[in-house]
Amino acid sequence: MDTFPDLGSLTDQELKDLIKELTTQEVEISYQRRILHGKIDILRAELVNRLRTKDQSGELVISGADVEQLTQILAGRAPSTGPVGQRSESAG
Repeated sequence: MDTFPDLGSLTDQELKDLIKELTTQEVEISYQRRILHGKIDILRAELVNRLRTKDQSGELVISGADVEQLTQILAGRAPSTGPVGQRSESAG
């Protein structure tokens, strides 16, 4: 991350340019965030649809492996993870 400039040393124009640059970055990031949220919503809807289909066909929706993984997580013995909701490569 870039260091924040010494605001007192900036000219008025440099300050305005920096505001414009950061505002542009914020708009771009916000757009990307909305796109990602949309993709996540689509993926979750697909997962829910698949789980409903399994439930209607009589298949197990939650397996013993799922219960074991949840038990490990609740016991604090889950594999290390990255950001919230992201599993590590070894967790597969």
